[in-house]
Amino acid sequence: MPLVLIRGAGEMASGTAHRLLAAGYRVIMTELLQPLAVRRGVSFAQAVFTGSTRVEGVEAVHANSIPEALTLTSQGKIPVLTREIGSGTLASLQVAALVDARLAKVNLGTKMDEARVVIGLGPGFTAGVDVHAVIETNRGHDLGRVLYSGSAMANTGNPGDIGGYRQERVLKSTAAGVFSSNLQIGDLLAPGDVFGCLEGNPIHAPIRGIVRGLLMTGTWVNAGTKLGDIDPRGIREYCFTISDKARAIAGGVLEALLHLGGGVAP
Repeated sequence: MPLVLIRGAGEMASGTAHRLLAAGYRVIMTELLQPLAVRRGVSFAQAVFTGSTRVEGVEAVHANSIPEALTLTSQGKIPVLTREIGSGTLASLQVAALVDARLAKVNLGTKMDEARVVIGLGPGFTAGVDVHAVIETNRGHDLGRVLYSGSAMANTGNPGDIGGYRQERVLKSTAAGVFSSNLQIGDLLAPGDVFGCLEGNPIHAPIRGIVRGLLMTGTWVNAGTKLGDIDPRGIREYCFTISDKARAIAGGVLEALLHLGGGVAP
């Protein structure tokens, strides 16, 4: 089975990994030592904190080495490494493709010559220059579209509309410091309830809804870091199932892989 390396293990990266595994690929993911994923109910990055985690029946395990990671892929699991894998190691692993799914809005160093097929998610990449294909991540008509030339739309900074709310449903840090919260993903909040604290200063929920995203307590953040999101629809199941956006992006990655010859699933 072809092997794909995915840089990042947040929500969109995890939706992509889940789709590729179902399509017959083996997947290895890399993540930060202190992940900043807020949609932890659907992010394989959670394995870094808890050792292992499951998303819609697929298990991810925090791996300590590449040999361990390869063993896990042979068991149908997704290893998450907290180390970067350079071009030399990628060549020795003979990866079918490299997917940069960190959604950093800028290219953090991914190059088109690192693998036979290199795919970038969202803005920051240019197809034909630093990657072979770019996947549009902006909500709307082109979400999930594969671009074989040019770049994705620039980051708007505006969250997607859910239940009539945009900015109000997303909580961000106003300063640098340590974030903490007594909540759990899936908890129900009313307007004014304490969502968490930044350096001991309370952050209040602006709307009613379910805690769909929540940064791991004890995480150091910079100003402007996303701390979590509140889903006004109030459907708890949505906190633990892959979203429509993640599925659309994952479909684009799979399409690009097959179109560019990144291995054919058995």
